[in-house]
Amino acid sequence: MTDAQEARIRRITHWLDMPGLVVGKIAAWLILPMIAALVFEVVSRFGFNRPTAWAYDATYMLYGALFMLGAAWTLGRDSHVRADFLFNVLPPRWQGAIDATFMVCLFFPAMYFFTEATWEYAAKSWMRGERIPTSPMMPIIYPLKTVMPVTGVLLLIQGVSELIKSVFTIATNRRFREDEGVKV
Repeated sequence: MTDAQEARIRRITHWLDMPGLVVGKIAAWLILPMIAALVFEVVSRFGFNRPTAWAYDATYMLYGALFMLGAAWTLGRDSHVRADFLFNVLPPRWQGAIDATFMVCLFFPAMYFFTEATWEYAAKSWMRGERIPTSPMMPIIYPLKTVMPVTGVLLLIQGVSELIKSVFTIATNRRFREDEGVKV
């Protein structure tokens, strides 16, 4: 592979990584209102014996959004859980082949069906003006349900980037991330 080809591949994957990176970094800020709600609840409940009706719902929805919207960023950083103790002893070409195979055979079909199913799920929730019936305050839930198909789309985009990185690894027998430092 020539230097020009490698630079082109790195440029393409950079642009494919961008949506997950931007959304992940923005979503990371959800931790602040989540912590504020938790601290408020703890102080209210244990300090003043006046528990809130809203704090659980707020933390539940904020954490759910944070978890889902950070998934593509995590995939792009190669930080998802896997059996690295077995995977890392293999040569890079085999690692790329395994990653590419699993992306094509498992990841893309699963993410496609997840995105399709959650798109309908979120759309119905918006049409009904859905609320959480198990909560005393009955907050709206459709914004959180909308995060699901958005997550699916972000993961599909990131999956394309990861597949390209795997093909690069197969072609060069070098890990794609070898030259990169740990960036946040």
